[in-house]
Amino acid sequence: MEEKEYFSIAQAAKILKISRIAVYKKVKKGQLPAIRIGKIYAVPKEDIIRKVRGIKGRSLKPEEKAKIKMAVNKTLREYGDVLKRLGEE
Repeated sequence: MEEKEYFSIAQAAKILKISRIAVYKKVKKGQLPAIRIGKIYAVPKEDIIRKVRGIKGRSLKPEEKAKIKMAVNKTLREYGDVLKRLGEE
């Protein structure tokens, strides 16, 4: 029998670049497989790798692109002068 490698919730959060709470929510919703060992959860390494590949490999939806564009435009409107001065330093 082969041994699986596991990550803790904290390790999974760091790898996925999300909060520990977000990882717990994904586990509870069944979006991220995990096993429970006593009081803690362990996430299989291969599931984290699959999740990272899925995140990096997918394209943004048009509504996601629009949301990002709106946020960038708002930031430039509100902080454009400050950003310009910081860029000159």
